[in-house]
Amino acid sequence: MHELRHVFVMTYGRSGSTLLMGILNSIPGWLLRGENRHAMRHLYDFHRSGMAERARVDPARASQPTHPWFGIEAFPEAASLQHIRSLAEATLLRPEHDTRVTGYKEIRWYDEDLPDYVEFLRQVFPGARFVVNTRNLEDVAASNYWTHKDDPLAQVRAIEDKILATVAGLGDAAYRVHYDDYVADPEVLRGLFDWLGEVYDQNRVESVLATPHSRRGNHRD
Repeated sequence: MHELRHVFVMTYGRSGSTLLMGILNSIPGWLLRGENRHAMRHLYDFHRSGMAERARVDPARASQPTHPWFGIEAFPEAASLQHIRSLAEATLLRPEHDTRVTGYKEIRWYDEDLPDYVEFLRQVFPGARFVVNTRNLEDVAASNYWTHKDDPLAQVRAIEDKILATVAGLGDAAYRVHYDDYVADPEVLRGLFDWLGEVYDQNRVESVLATPHSRRGNHRD
Protein backbone atom coordinates (compact mmCIF):
# COMPACT_ATOMS: atom_id res chain seq x y z
CA MET A 1 0.00 0.00 0.00
CA HIS A 2 1.21 3.54 -0.75
CA GLU A 3 2.59 5.70 2.04
CA LEU A 4 -0.03 8.10 3.36
CA ARG A 5 0.71 11.80 3.33
CA HIS A 6 -0.62 14.01 6.12
CA VAL A 7 -1.91 17.58 6.01
CA PHE A 8 -3.27 19.56 8.94
CA VAL A 9 -5.24 22.80 8.77
CA MET A 10 -4.27 25.25 11.51
CA THR A 11 -6.70 28.03 12.32
CA TYR A 12 -9.15 29.48 14.87
CA GLY A 13 -12.92 29.39 15.21
CA ARG A 14 -15.03 31.03 12.46
CA SER A 15 -12.17 31.43 10.01
CA GLY A 16 -13.80 29.57 7.12
CA SER A 17 -11.79 26.42 7.78
CA THR A 18 -14.74 24.08 7.16
CA LEU A 19 -14.97 25.52 3.66
CA LEU A 20 -11.24 25.05 3.16
CA MET A 21 -11.57 21.46 4.37
CA GLY A 22 -14.25 20.96 1.71
CA ILE A 23 -12.01 22.42 -0.98
CA LEU A 24 -9.14 20.12 -0.03
CA ASN A 25 -11.45 17.11 0.19
CA SER A 26 -12.55 17.78 -3.38
CA ILE A 27 -9.10 16.60 -4.49
CA PRO A 28 -9.24 12.93 -5.54
CA GLY A 29 -7.69 10.74 -2.87
CA TRP A 30 -7.91 13.33 -0.11
CA LEU A 31 -9.71 12.68 3.18
CA LEU A 32 -9.27 15.38 5.79
CA ARG A 33 -11.41 15.00 8.89
CA GLY A 34 -12.96 17.79 10.90
CA GLU A 35 -12.12 18.93 14.40
CA ASN A 36 -11.46 16.45 17.21
CA ARG A 37 -11.21 18.90 20.12
CA HIS A 38 -7.45 18.70 20.21
CA ALA A 39 -7.46 14.94 20.87
CA MET A 40 -3.87 14.54 19.69
CA ARG A 41 -2.82 16.83 22.54
CA HIS A 42 -3.56 14.03 25.02
CA LEU A 43 -1.22 11.71 23.13
CA TYR A 44 1.39 14.46 23.08
CA ASP A 45 1.14 14.75 26.87
CA PHE A 46 1.47 10.97 27.19
CA HIS A 47 4.57 10.87 25.00
CA ARG A 48 6.11 13.93 26.63
CA SER A 49 5.59 12.45 30.12
CA GLY A 50 7.33 9.23 29.15
CA MET A 51 10.26 11.07 27.61
CA ALA A 52 10.59 13.50 30.53
CA GLU A 53 10.62 10.78 33.17
CA ARG A 54 13.02 8.65 31.15
CA ALA A 55 15.42 11.58 31.09
CA ARG A 56 14.94 12.35 34.78
CA VAL A 57 15.83 9.01 36.36
CA ASP A 58 19.18 7.33 36.72
CA PRO A 59 19.02 4.48 34.16
CA ALA A 60 21.03 2.00 36.18
CA ARG A 61 18.95 2.49 39.31
CA ALA A 62 15.57 2.73 37.56
CA SER A 63 16.22 -0.56 35.77
CA GLN A 64 16.11 -2.33 39.13
CA PRO A 65 12.74 -3.70 40.30
CA THR A 66 13.28 -2.10 43.71
CA HIS A 67 13.19 1.42 42.19
CA PRO A 68 9.90 3.37 42.44
CA TRP A 69 10.16 4.33 38.72
CA PHE A 70 11.20 0.84 37.65
CA GLY A 71 11.19 0.50 33.87
CA ILE A 72 10.65 4.12 32.86
CA GLU A 73 14.31 4.41 31.89
CA ALA A 74 13.52 2.22 28.89
CA PHE A 75 10.50 4.18 27.66
CA PRO A 76 10.71 3.49 23.90
CA GLU A 77 10.48 6.78 21.99
CA ALA A 78 10.27 5.27 18.51
CA ALA A 79 7.65 2.70 19.51
CA SER A 80 5.59 5.39 21.25
CA LEU A 81 5.55 7.57 18.13
CA GLN A 82 4.77 4.60 15.90
CA HIS A 83 1.84 3.43 18.00
CA ILE A 84 0.50 6.97 18.43
CA ARG A 85 0.43 7.27 14.65
CA SER A 86 -1.31 3.90 14.33
CA LEU A 87 -3.87 4.87 16.96
CA ALA A 88 -4.54 8.25 15.34
CA GLU A 89 -4.97 6.73 11.90
CA ALA A 90 -7.24 3.97 13.20
CA THR A 91 -9.47 6.30 15.22
CA LEU A 92 -9.29 9.96 14.20
CA LEU A 93 -8.23 9.82 10.55
CA ARG A 94 -9.62 6.47 9.35
CA PRO A 95 -8.23 6.61 5.81
CA GLU A 96 -10.10 4.62 3.20
CA HIS A 97 -8.66 2.22 0.64
CA ASP A 98 -8.12 4.96 -1.94
CA THR A 99 -6.93 7.70 0.46
CA ARG A 100 -3.64 9.29 -0.52
CA VAL A 101 -3.65 12.26 1.85
CA THR A 102 -5.28 12.41 5.25
CA GLY A 103 -5.26 14.67 8.29
CA TYR A 104 -7.72 17.05 9.90
CA LYS A 105 -8.53 20.69 10.50
CA GLU A 106 -8.48 22.03 14.02
CA ILE A 107 -9.19 25.40 15.63
CA ARG A 108 -7.43 24.78 18.95
CA TRP A 109 -3.82 25.80 18.31
CA TYR A 110 -3.35 28.09 21.30
CA ASP A 111 -1.14 26.21 23.79
CA GLU A 112 1.91 27.99 25.17
CA ASP A 113 4.13 25.15 23.92
CA LEU A 114 2.64 25.18 20.42
CA PRO A 115 6.03 24.89 18.64
CA ASP A 116 6.85 21.75 20.63
CA TYR A 117 3.42 20.29 19.94
CA VAL A 118 3.73 20.89 16.20
CA GLU A 119 7.18 19.29 16.25
CA PHE A 120 5.61 16.27 17.94
CA LEU A 121 3.05 16.02 15.12
CA ARG A 122 5.90 16.11 12.63
CA GLN A 123 7.57 13.24 14.49
CA VAL A 124 4.37 11.20 14.51
CA PHE A 125 3.59 12.00 10.88
CA PRO A 126 6.91 12.41 9.04
CA GLY A 127 6.61 14.81 6.13
CA ALA A 128 3.41 16.38 7.49
CA ARG A 129 2.38 19.72 6.03
CA PHE A 130 0.41 22.50 7.67
CA VAL A 131 -2.06 24.78 5.92
CA VAL A 132 -2.70 27.96 7.91
CA ASN A 133 -6.12 29.51 7.29
CA THR A 134 -6.63 33.13 8.38
CA ARG A 135 -9.50 35.58 7.98
CA ASN A 136 -10.16 39.26 8.62
CA LEU A 137 -9.92 39.33 12.40
CA GLU A 138 -12.63 41.93 12.91
CA ASP A 139 -15.10 39.66 11.11
CA VAL A 140 -13.97 36.66 13.13
CA ALA A 141 -14.27 38.48 16.45
CA ALA A 142 -17.78 39.69 15.56
CA SER A 143 -19.09 36.12 15.13
CA ASN A 144 -21.27 34.45 17.76
CA TYR A 145 -18.43 32.04 18.52
CA TRP A 146 -16.33 34.90 19.94
CA THR A 147 -18.64 37.72 21.04
CA HIS A 148 -19.33 36.27 24.49
CA LYS A 149 -15.59 36.18 25.31
CA ASP A 150 -13.62 38.98 26.93
CA ASP A 151 -11.98 41.18 24.29
CA PRO A 152 -12.54 38.69 21.47
CA LEU A 153 -10.46 40.61 18.94
CA ALA A 154 -7.40 40.54 21.20
CA GLN A 155 -7.90 36.83 21.86
CA VAL A 156 -8.16 35.80 18.24
CA ARG A 157 -5.27 38.09 17.28
CA ALA A 158 -3.08 36.44 19.95
CA ILE A 159 -3.98 32.99 18.61
CA GLU A 160 -3.22 33.99 15.03
CA ASP A 161 0.10 35.53 16.07
CA LYS A 162 1.05 32.34 17.90
CA ILE A 163 0.19 30.16 14.91
CA LEU A 164 2.09 32.39 12.49
CA ALA A 165 5.13 32.53 14.76
CA THR A 166 5.11 28.74 15.06
CA VAL A 167 4.88 28.02 11.34
CA ALA A 168 7.48 30.66 10.49
CA GLY A 169 10.11 28.08 11.39
CA LEU A 170 8.61 25.27 9.31
CA GLY A 171 9.81 26.51 5.93
CA ASP A 172 8.21 24.64 3.04
CA ALA A 173 6.18 22.49 5.45
CA ALA A 174 3.66 25.31 5.97
CA TYR A 175 1.53 27.45 3.65
CA ARG A 176 -0.86 30.28 4.48
CA VAL A 177 -4.16 31.06 2.77
CA HIS A 178 -6.63 33.83 3.60
CA TYR A 179 -10.36 33.19 3.55
CA ASP A 180 -11.31 36.65 2.29
CA ASP A 181 -8.90 36.29 -0.64
CA TYR A 182 -9.95 32.88 -1.94
CA VAL A 183 -13.67 33.52 -1.48
CA ALA A 184 -13.31 36.70 -3.56
CA ASP A 185 -11.05 35.04 -6.14
CA PRO A 186 -10.63 31.24 -6.03
CA GLU A 187 -7.69 31.55 -8.45
CA VAL A 188 -5.47 32.53 -5.52
CA LEU A 189 -5.68 28.90 -4.40
CA ARG A 190 -3.55 27.80 -7.35
CA GLY A 191 -0.50 28.53 -5.25
CA LEU A 192 -1.76 26.23 -2.50
CA PHE A 193 -2.47 23.44 -4.97
CA ASP A 194 0.97 23.85 -6.55
CA TRP A 195 2.58 23.66 -3.11
CA LEU A 196 0.63 20.48 -2.39
CA GLY A 197 1.60 19.01 -5.75
CA GLU A 198 -2.04 18.71 -6.78
CA VAL A 199 -3.96 19.80 -9.88
CA TYR A 200 -6.12 22.90 -9.45
CA ASP A 201 -9.58 22.15 -10.83
CA GLN A 202 -11.48 25.44 -10.88
CA ASN A 203 -14.86 23.84 -11.59
CA ARG A 204 -14.47 21.55 -8.62
CA VAL A 205 -13.38 24.41 -6.36
CA GLU A 206 -16.25 26.62 -7.54
CA SER A 207 -18.69 23.81 -6.80
CA VAL A 208 -17.43 23.60 -3.22
CA LEU A 209 -17.62 27.37 -2.81
CA ALA A 210 -21.26 27.28 -3.92
CA THR A 211 -22.13 24.69 -1.26
CA PRO A 212 -22.97 25.92 2.26
CA HIS A 213 -20.47 24.77 4.87
CA SER A 214 -20.61 25.02 8.66
CA ARG A 215 -23.01 27.73 9.88
CA ARG A 216 -22.30 30.57 7.49
CA GLY A 217 -24.48 29.72 4.55
CA ASN A 218 -23.44 30.74 1.05
CA HIS A 219 -19.88 32.02 1.09
CA ARG A 220 -20.50 34.73 -1.46
CA ASP A 221 -23.13 36.47 0.62
